[in-house]
Order: sequence, then C-alpha cells, then structure tokens
Amino acid sequence: MAFNGKFEVESEKNYDEFMKRLGLPSDVIEKGRNFKITTEVQQDGQDFTWSQYYSGGHIMTNKFTIGKECEMQTMGGKKFKATVQMEGGKVVVDFPNYHQTSEVVGDKLVETSTIGGVTYERVSKRLA
Repeated sequence: MAFNGKFEVESEKNYDEFMKRLGLPSDVIEKGRNFKITTEVQQDGQDFTWSQYYSGGHIMTNKFTIGKECEMQTMGGKKFKATVQMEGGKVVVDFPNYHQTSEVVGDKLVETSTIGGVTYERVSKRLA
C-alpha cells in the first residue's frame, strides 16, 4: 500500500501563519516549530493506523477506515468525529477547524492543511 512507512519531516511552509489561525499562543507556536516529527502509517486496504511521534515522547495515533465515521484526535488532544475519504489517491479529512489532505508523492508524504485561506504544507521524507 502506498501510505505504509515511516516518514520524517524535512520541510514546512506557512507554519506560523497557520498555527496563528488555529488560535495557538506564540509560545506554543515557537515550541512546536522545533519539534522533530516522525509519522508512521500502517495501511491494510481501507484501514489505517496513523501515528505521529513528537520530540519529548508525545505520540498521537488515529485509527480509521476510509468511508466510515470514526473518532479522531487533533494535535492539541481534542477528540472529534470525522469520516475520512480517499480522493484521487489522497487521504482527505475535515478537522474541526481545518481541511487536510495527505498523499504520497514519490518517497515523500505531503500533508496539506487549509484554514481561512492559509495553507500549511508539511513534507516528510520516507525513512529506510
């Protein structure tokens, strides 16, 4: 499956502006900017386990099945219900405050989040 693997962040665009739109205080934005984030995706057909490992030992894991409502969690720990879709090879989900798409392009995981006209892009390289 295309999404299976471990990925490490190599670049971000519009991080500060996106996080400000989410309403995060500047000290939290600053702290988050320096996090080392590794994403591990396990895909079994339509079933996904999507884990993000943050420096400092924090782990966030969301499990979902494409097309079925599930409970998910935001980076801030807020739980919400969502239905994750697959559109043209992209995993698509609406978080409470923003829209996110994720896709694998070559050996990169490209995650794009949009809120109020601001688009944040995080590109992660596949680890061996």
